Amino acid sequence: MTEPVRRVVTGHDEKGKSVVLSDGSPPQHHPMRGRSVGADFFEIWSSSRPVPALTSVEAREPNEREFTIMPVSGHLLRLIDIYPPQDGGKRTVMHRTKTLDYVVVIEGEVVLILDDIEVTLRKSDVVVQRGTVHAWENRSEKAARLAYFHIDAEFSAELLGKLPKPLELMR
Repeated sequence: MTEPVRRVVTGHDEKGKSVVLSDGSPPQHHPMRGRSVGADFFEIWSSSRPVPALTSVEAREPNEREFTIMPVSGHLLRLIDIYPPQDGGKRTVMHRTKTLDYVVVIEGEVVLILDDIEVTLRKSDVVVQRGTVHAWENRSEKAARLAYFHIDAEFSAELLGKLPKPLELMR
């Protein structure tokens, strides 16, 4: 597949000097990986606060939480390796989240599927996903790695007036 995920977390020592707090694979305590899923989800960092507090050391590991596509509030960074069809990859369900997402293709090729259009994305392409219903599919021969920056957002009254009722969101 793709390269292993390495996370370097910085912080401060008792004198306020910059230090490395951890360096290695971030803990993963969820079932979102493997052939049956068609992808590997790598949780990197999250905060339930809209404005994260910068502390010397985190009070707890951010990945020590129940897995959700997007936590109820705050922000989340995850990498996802989407498998090609021959390795169990499949199209995701069409879904919508109440988030602003920046999605960066790090490696490979993936198709973004919207209501009436499909867009093929390749390495270095970036999607600004704004609460639209969508799906993802890898139709190539190799795994695709994407970085997802999910940020909690609100739908405007104007947009809510246009969206289907009831509004179904993936969490």
